[in-house]
Amino acid sequence: MKISQILDKVESGDIALPEFQRGYVWTRDQVRGFFQSLYRDYPIGGFLTWSTKAESADTRGGPTGKDGTIQLLLDGQQRVTTLYGVTRGAPPRFFEGKPETFSGLHFNLETEAFEFYGPAKMKDNPVWVDVSALFRDGLASRLAVISALADGDSTLLGVYMERLNSIVQIRDRDVHIDEVTGSDKTIDVVVEIFNRVNSGGTKLSKGDLALAAICASWPDARGVMNDALGTWAKAGFDFKLDWLLRNANGVITGEAEFAKLAEVSVADFKEGLPETIEHISYLLNSLGSRLGLDHNRVLNGRGAFPVMSRLLRHHGGGFPDAMTRDRLFYWYVHSFLWGRHTGATETALNQDLRALDEGDVDGLIAVLRRSRGHLDIRPDDFLASGMGSRFYPLLYLLTRVHGAQDFVSGVPLRDNMLGRLSSLQIHHIFPKARLYEHGYGRGEVNAVANFCFLTQGSNLKVGSKPPAVYLEEIEERMPGALASQWIPTDRELWRLDSYPDFLAARRQLLADAANSFFEVLHDGPSPVALADRAAAVLTSAPRPEPAEAPDDVPGLAALVSELEGAGFALPEYEAEVCEPTTGEAITVAAAYWPQGLQTEVGAPVVLLQHPTGAEQAALEAGDFRVFHSPEALHRYVDHLRAEYAAS
Repeated sequence: MKISQILDKVESGDIALPEFQRGYVWTRDQVRGFFQSLYRDYPIGGFLTWSTKAESADTRGGPTGKDGTIQLLLDGQQRVTTLYGVTRGAPPRFFEGKPETFSGLHFNLETEAFEFYGPAKMKDNPVWVDVSALFRDGLASRLAVISALADGDSTLLGVYMERLNSIVQIRDRDVHIDEVTGSDKTIDVVVEIFNRVNSGGTKLSKGDLALAAICASWPDARGVMNDALGTWAKAGFDFKLDWLLRNANGVITGEAEFAKLAEVSVADFKEGLPETIEHISYLLNSLGSRLGLDHNRVLNGRGAFPVMSRLLRHHGGGFPDAMTRDRLFYWYVHSFLWGRHTGATETALNQDLRALDEGDVDGLIAVLRRSRGHLDIRPDDFLASGMGSRFYPLLYLLTRVHGAQDFVSGVPLRDNMLGRLSSLQIHHIFPKARLYEHGYGRGEVNAVANFCFLTQGSNLKVGSKPPAVYLEEIEERMPGALASQWIPTDRELWRLDSYPDFLAARRQLLADAANSFFEVLHDGPSPVALADRAAAVLTSAPRPEPAEAPDDVPGLAALVSELEGAGFALPEYEAEVCEPTTGEAITVAAAYWPQGLQTEVGAPVVLLQHPTGAEQAALEAGDFRVFHSPEALHRYVDHLRAEYAAS
């Protein structure tokens, strides 16, 4: 079948994408390399489709409106999407991804190279031809331009015409399509085929399979879920489809395994999904108002949400009283501090869901206490460094609930100072530059115990003054402000050579504050009024400013900018990396791509400058790709891009 015929079938809906397929993940280098291969008439492989009844087909982008049989694309999504997007100038109806990845492709008439638009060398330069415009408008549209470029040289004009014609004729190229047919080809069989033919790419998760089965009976399910994810994103929280499905599973079935959803009727799921969405919004508002955890960066413990959502179902959609809420939040914070749901998720979730159903909040706390041994915060727990550590949200939480004072204004750092608008900034009590000058390492400089929070204006005013100077000024002008941020007031500890002792003293103060607050959560009193059911509707707010690359890792920001421009995924900064099976924290990486440099493709990538031997061994055992500098990662990416371009 000719490529043009395949694309016509995509446009008409005769070829569609099954709902279980993931989105578009190719980079610009892969798009460029693919068209270079097409232009050179290199083999590009065939396609695999599944022929099934149109009325029962669950397709990405909604029903096709077709009768009879349609073909669902199992292998070749990236290639077909790229062909459609470049030749038609717009993505197909089933597209999910960044359309700019394949927009702006240009061809150089002289070098015969494909590149994406760069104004510095392409603007008003007739040598560069817009490939999408060429497919749309045809050869005749370029005749005047290339005639002027050839400047009367008929031979050169013929060469240019032949080269452009080779591009246009890509649509007439024949490719082979294999079809999976037969009444025995159930969704499970087809998914198994999909996973086999995509052995080098994206594997379907258990959640994908569960969602595919649900969407087969309720095609709008994915849309309802994506709408909820979009609402939470506007409020500053980024969640994944799998995560929401896991919550719905926990609420509806009381079990963690996605297989349990196969036993749920469509009617029950249609009722349970909106209920789950409402429970999550209610929890997000409650966590923000009671604990101050009001934006994406500080919302750890997402794996605990199915348990908390199911508790709300038990109590009619809200907390019956403040004590139940506070004891649940006591369990929730401890669960993420000790990595309760970061390893074997289904095992821990099943234990907790069972404990909840049998013993409510008290049962949850008892199980956690047995698994942990104790739930006391100790000073050494604050030895972690970076915003990715589990104890960073605890510091933020303590700042919020205790109303710690701003150093300049003295205003308590409560609701309006923090959160969704990111008006609050991390302040290094001992300035980074001065610590580096004195030979302290990155882990010591970015210790959680060296963090406090200030408004942006106050942070700028303090700057990099020596702590012995500015802390004295604050204590004299605003007595009690330092103590409210758990900063030791012993002047001997404010010297740079006393920094390790300062950290030890502050860790003790933070541990004492945390234990005192947890005691209140567990035993009462619970002075904060309960939010009513209306709090289940989140108010949209501007998203927080995106996280920035650590400024003490030279070259990282430039590398990430280059990767983003090429279509690679963005990393998490200062992110905790955990052992995949146990959930034990291995380290905090300067940058971390948990789903690979291309989303859902390849091994997770970690940038960690100075790992210990134990950290390196644990990362390698967990199948992480580890790089020790932005330069090393850049070389690896250059190698990948060269492979894509040559393919």
